Amino acid sequence: MSGKAKEVVRRGSGNIFADLGMADAETHLLKARLVSRLQSLIEGRGLTQAQAAEVMGIGQPDVSRMLRGQFRDFSVERLMRFLTAFGCDVDIVIQEKGKKAKAETIRLAPAAE
Repeated sequence: MSGKAKEVVRRGSGNIFADLGMADAETHLLKARLVSRLQSLIEGRGLTQAQAAEVMGIGQPDVSRMLRGQFRDFSVERLMRFLTAFGCDVDIVIQEKGKKAKAETIRLAPAAE
């Protein structure tokens, strides 16, 4: 052999947080997806971080931290409320495994003005 270590390539699980062995990996993935959607909304509307912060009712430094991946301190509920502040409906679907016909949907909608 040439002395090089053989590289091992493993297929990911679809959850990078689980692959890295992080606690609460499913929650981290959910938060990352919610933040990704928020970022798409902010960019799609051409908002500055300060303008986005005003919509969400938080400070610009919090928006900056969140968009840089530092969202551990934001709860899933709070991130969902940020989405509703942007006018999005957020649906939570509850169903038993293997029983798709018996799903219950809970909707978090923007407040009526």
